[in-house]
Amino acid sequence: MALDLRPVSDVTFDAVSLGEVMIRLDPGEGRIRTARSFRAWEGGGEYNVTRGLRRCFGLRGAIVTALADNEIGRLVEDCILTGGLDTRFIQWVDYDGIGRSVRNGLNFTERGFGVRGAVGVSDRGNTAISQMKPGDVDWDHLFGELGVRWLHTGGIFAALSESAAETVIEAVTAAKKYGTVVSYDLNYRPSLWKGIGGQAKAQEVNKEIAQYIDVMIGNEEDFTASLGFEVEGVDENLSSLEADKFATMIETAAAAYPNFQVIGTTMRTVHSASINDWGALAWSPETGVVQSTHRERLEIMDRVGGGDSFASGLIYGLLDGQDLQTAVDYGAAHGALAMTTPGDTTMVTKEQVLKLAGGGSARVDR
Repeated sequence: MALDLRPVSDVTFDAVSLGEVMIRLDPGEGRIRTARSFRAWEGGGEYNVTRGLRRCFGLRGAIVTALADNEIGRLVEDCILTGGLDTRFIQWVDYDGIGRSVRNGLNFTERGFGVRGAVGVSDRGNTAISQMKPGDVDWDHLFGELGVRWLHTGGIFAALSESAAETVIEAVTAAKKYGTVVSYDLNYRPSLWKGIGGQAKAQEVNKEIAQYIDVMIGNEEDFTASLGFEVEGVDENLSSLEADKFATMIETAAAAYPNFQVIGTTMRTVHSASINDWGALAWSPETGVVQSTHRERLEIMDRVGGGDSFASGLIYGLLDGQDLQTAVDYGAAHGALAMTTPGDTTMVTKEQVLKLAGGGSARVDR
């Protein structure tokens, strides 16, 4: 691979994420509308990736985010500490007592089962991280004095506010100044964009950010809605039979953004909430498009976070110096395993990922 990575010995962190971390309230097997109790997890599209790199793959990671300084914020911090990420870059914002000016985000999420799809209801307006703006973070200290090999951020954080998108630009510009590789997951969420201009605004913001990105990640809907690339006959249920069509889209995106050194995408066909076909593609100038093992009729317990775990497996492979085929196999395997457990974040080990990526089965380990 042609990625120019900083040496491990020269940096404090292997990976850092920039984005929101929320409390996920999970009704388990039930419904949000009838629940009387919820299990609390932490999660966030950008955060989940570096947490996976830390907890599954053993790398050194940190999160750049902001939280309102109250008991909910401290609960999020406690979850982050359990996930193993450095918390020194959390910005603590004074809480006014009722959340009039700043608050912490909540994400109510049903897992879905069979014909009942997963459901997410975010309660994240006016959160501390949405108010982050350029100048709030000392990027020269983080990327220059401390040193970071990889920065990951994405379209969920960029959608939270005008200042959040501006902060992404500031962060990725600073990262590149110091030789840090930058990845970005488009992670298009219609609910985040519909009140501020919809798909047109998403494309305006993401097309500007894309000019600074080394490793671009997203599924078919992400590339279509966020960057405007479409291929006739491909929908959100991307099957292995349509991989060639989607490869054309990837190559078109690569031609439009010559700064992309790697593109990664998941392929998912939804038979039901609990049965999906699952796989992934990746591209680099040296290899062209490569495809992971395609797993038909994968049993799903909780699909939320599967794409983030794909991203962390792919990134781990690239940080570890593996070829792109191996890296995309790591990503697809990690995503598949992560969806067999509840919550947004990974509960698997590197050994389990490498075993599955290498063709291992679900036989009992004794």
